[in-house]
Amino acid sequence: MSRLMYKAKCVLTVAFCAFVLLFIAYFTPMSVRYLEGFLPMSRCPQAPAEKLKLGNSIDASLDLWSRGDVQTCTDWGAPVIWDGMFDPDHYDQEHRKNHSSVSLTVFAVGRYLDAYLKAFLLSAERHFMEALPVTYYVFTDVPERVPDIHLGPGRSLKIVRVQRHSRWQDISMMRMRAIADAIESRIRHHSHYVFCFDVDQVFVGRFGSEALGDSVALLHAYYYHRPQSLYAYERNPRSRAYMETGDFYYHAAVFGGSWRTVKNMTETCYQTIMKDKENQVEALWHDESHLNKYLWIHKPSKVLSPEYCWDRNIGYRGDIHVVRLLWSEKKYGTLRVTELL
Repeated sequence: MSRLMYKAKCVLTVAFCAFVLLFIAYFTPMSVRYLEGFLPMSRCPQAPAEKLKLGNSIDASLDLWSRGDVQTCTDWGAPVIWDGMFDPDHYDQEHRKNHSSVSLTVFAVGRYLDAYLKAFLLSAERHFMEALPVTYYVFTDVPERVPDIHLGPGRSLKIVRVQRHSRWQDISMMRMRAIADAIESRIRHHSHYVFCFDVDQVFVGRFGSEALGDSVALLHAYYYHRPQSLYAYERNPRSRAYMETGDFYYHAAVFGGSWRTVKNMTETCYQTIMKDKENQVEALWHDESHLNKYLWIHKPSKVLSPEYCWDRNIGYRGDIHVVRLLWSEKKYGTLRVTELL
């Protein structure tokens, strides 16, 4: 009897360990992210076949009902741009007719320049606003190391020297002031639109004129299927970025709009960041937390789907038909240093 009990105990122990191992293996972050993809998004609140009330805007041509699997507009009437909703040629023709021009800002400070900038710029030449004049503004502390990139017709590159801070968090937050200053001193004189990007990503598909608007935000690829209670809003009431609720969780790796709107956006975020510093508070996700607060108060006129900034580590998602901008491999262990090198 004791031998049988011993064998039974061994079998139960093995079975329990196998269950625990299977549970851990199944519910890895990748598995959880895969399961999140089955959580339904909200749907566009417009009546079936109804167009957005956008006046003479080019966006009035958007087909909101071509994508029944995702949310194609917001509660306040802004479109959410997904593949299949727009005619790329129509957008390009209309923006060329309107003589639209775009400035792209990107920060490449410290080791980030050598690690990412060349690939970012080369891919932008292939895929970013191909039909329109584009000026690249590279903000860096080492102008002499900016790579010499062959640019196409109507494209130019300008270098803006910035101070290098000892902490990457400060670099991230202080870019808001640098962008606002560049818009006031340079960009507003020759560009209608401004797009701001993180450097550690590459364009892999069309990122075109359909993305232009007065105020443009991006759905964060890691949050767009999650319930709002799991959004990474700033929860410290002492911070100016504090939010109890919101609309979406936006990714600060991509934002843009008209030069006036982006100037106001970046100036406001800089001011709230500095208020936090005066109160010895730092938002959990730094400038992204402040950007989310701004976009909750000042609703964007256009929202980009996660196609416009995707991470393949998320795994398969049936609603991602194309990828336009892709996260590069993160090298934070070697790039995010606490001391100047």
